[in-house]
Amino acid sequence: MNAQPPRPAFAGWLSETNDITARFLAAGGVPCLINLAGGLPAPETYPGEAVAALAAEAARESAETLAYGPIHGLPALRDAVAARFSTPEMALGRENVLITTAGMQGLSLVGQVLIEPGQVVACQSPAYLGALDAWRPRRPAWRPIFPERNGFDAEASLSGAQFGYVVPNFSNPTGRLVGLERRRELAAAAEATGTWLVEDDPYGALYYDSEPLPRILSLSGALRPGPYRGPVVYLGTFSKEIAPGLRIGWAIAAPEMIAALAAAKQGADMCTSPLTQKIALRALETRLPEAIRPGLLALYAKRRDALAAAMATHLPDVFDWEVPVGGMFLWATAKDPAFDTDRLFEAGLEAGVCVTPGRVFDPLGEDRRSIRLNFTLNDEAKLEEGVRRLAKAARGM
Repeated sequence: MNAQPPRPAFAGWLSETNDITARFLAAGGVPCLINLAGGLPAPETYPGEAVAALAAEAARESAETLAYGPIHGLPALRDAVAARFSTPEMALGRENVLITTAGMQGLSLVGQVLIEPGQVVACQSPAYLGALDAWRPRRPAWRPIFPERNGFDAEASLSGAQFGYVVPNFSNPTGRLVGLERRRELAAAAEATGTWLVEDDPYGALYYDSEPLPRILSLSGALRPGPYRGPVVYLGTFSKEIAPGLRIGWAIAAPEMIAALAAAKQGADMCTSPLTQKIALRALETRLPEAIRPGLLALYAKRRDALAAAMATHLPDVFDWEVPVGGMFLWATAKDPAFDTDRLFEAGLEAGVCVTPGRVFDPLGEDRRSIRLNFTLNDEAKLEEGVRRLAKAARGM
């Protein structure tokens, strides 16, 4: 029998990706395992009846909603998103908006249009692992930046980079909030250096203890009032405000950036589902996000408090952490520099709890002391039990 010729090798970046995302997403199907790892909303918050009514209404408009749609998105939804994020100083129009298939597609498209191998990405660190995964095939050079730290120099951080990336509202994974003055500095630095600044904002509606701060996009628009032509690329999604199954997100940026992103989108999915776009449009028109937000915030604030209390009870001698004022995550760092959270991840699975180790959020892959814990998915009793299991695993190491 003739030997089969060797198959071409897979692309090299595949050897550098993480398997943690798939493992924690699969954790929901493991009986009795408590999943504190994923960035998952609580299913009981999904407005099923309201969305069903909107979906039935949208499906009847079948000539528009069941056909292919425009690459840029339904014009009426683009107009609605532009109106939602416009400010007195910043006029957004349809030309500033691209509808994406959830927030992740926006990240992927940014990588396609901006990164050539070896180019510098100034990335808030620790960083959202989905962004790192989206850009890893492009082989960038990572420049970790730390906008929450004292002494942060925004211009030096962005200068010479192809773009900067920040999650100013309750960063995934740390849950930290970038303050107003630092936001102003980032907006001014992007303008001064000519560097694109990607503001990723999936958690911007999830403020528990204070009023929302202005978006960096809005601060950028105020520097040059009128139609927006600035350097900020703002990414948003309905995944945390309504439900992730809608898979509706958006990019807001200068028209030339929107045109570039749309060119990349054409080769990705051609168009985001017009049916779910129409549901999203009706949700905005009926103010569905505003209607469900008070209950969402009350539930998540209680769960945040429960997770923080469980950490204080079971792990005060092992980890340090801050109680986040919003978002979905608590970030904990081991007091012992030799503590290995990759080992804790495996030990936790054996103990019946899943957490996310810090290494996957580090662009350089060096952090072995931290973990990310999600508090939105589970009720208070499960959060308490999950942390108790985690403490048992940590001490067993």
